[in-house]
Amino acid sequence: MPPINVLHLADIHIGIETYGRPDSKSGLNSRVLDFLRRMSEAIDYALEHEVDLCIFAGDAYKNSRPNPTLQREFARRIKKLSDAGAPVVLLVGNHDMAAADRSASSLDIFSTLGVPNTIVGNREKLHRVTCRRGQTVQVATVPYPQRNRLLNRDEYRKMSIEDLDKALAEIINKNIDELAAEAQQSPELPTIFTGHFSVSNATQGSEQSVMLGRDVVVLKSQLTNPAWDYVALGHIHKHQELNHGQQPPIVYPGSLERIDFGEEREAKGFVMVKLEKGQADWEFIETRSRRFTTIRIDARESDDPMTLVLDKLDESFVNDAVARVIVQARPEQDPLIEDRLIQQTLSEASYIAGIRHDVDRVHRQRLKAENVEELSPLEALSLYFDSRDVPVERKETLLKHARQIVEGAG
Repeated sequence: MPPINVLHLADIHIGIETYGRPDSKSGLNSRVLDFLRRMSEAIDYALEHEVDLCIFAGDAYKNSRPNPTLQREFARRIKKLSDAGAPVVLLVGNHDMAAADRSASSLDIFSTLGVPNTIVGNREKLHRVTCRRGQTVQVATVPYPQRNRLLNRDEYRKMSIEDLDKALAEIINKNIDELAAEAQQSPELPTIFTGHFSVSNATQGSEQSVMLGRDVVVLKSQLTNPAWDYVALGHIHKHQELNHGQQPPIVYPGSLERIDFGEEREAKGFVMVKLEKGQADWEFIETRSRRFTTIRIDARESDDPMTLVLDKLDESFVNDAVARVIVQARPEQDPLIEDRLIQQTLSEASYIAGIRHDVDRVHRQRLKAENVEELSPLEALSLYFDSRDVPVERKETLLKHARQIVEGAG
């Protein structure tokens, strides 16, 4: 049989409207259209390249309750693959899950309606799938590990968060091992593992800005099992391959569209895979995602800071980009910098995310620190409380909670 052409994409997050404006033709937010266009771009490319199977590795929407319009637009694009005879595995990510246990996810409607050529991966299971050209492949699905499910069992209710995370990780590892053992009962079939979670040694992206709750991390060693020929992951927005070119490839395709300025320099796209038993060759395909651009201007040495700012803006390419401007200035220069003129000069931008006056000396005097950029978040917060004369007891309480948040995010 010929190699199986697999489309692997994830983390579309349809519904994010940050840095967007209403579109008069569609009635949708312009950023929602960006995400939908990138999804169409990936699917059209795959169809042009004779895709046999699509693995969507989770997080279709911004949250688990998308409005009917967003559901329609997502389903319309999935239907293009289904109509072409290419089965689609829809893995449930954390943004697809309802908060309450046993409630339907935002993707369960596909299985409820029995949509042809679609499989919803809402639990740990090994699926046998017939591809567009008749090839058979095994797909193991592991949706986002939800801590709430443990809380409904008596033995877990009194556990601390840390102990719950440990117990959940042990359950995930056991489930992955069992799926691998089941897959190896049919050693002649190519097998894909798809999961929506964080893996050790992966580089985090800006998904932390849209992430719900605290993550459980799966060890990379759990995914290097020879039972898998390709590991299709979702959840982390930065594209990366974790197995250093060895088999099986362990791949995050990343998100299709930029979320915020934390992803300004990251390429966005999807992955096409040529899959055979024992071998998976893959290629990252970059999408035409919306540009984010930061224009940094140092006007501190200028006698005419506003003219310098406008000249620098004229040299900047901002057409259809989400742009922000950061101007460094001395305190006496600050009143001379007119945001209105900056906005007029950036009229070709898709969206102006902000104009910031970075007056270093004022900041340092207020925080009583010379190298503000070198402070840790907790150190900066502590100095901020001091500058606001926050009482000592309240400061200690606030810092305690802040430390828990920072450590939890890490």
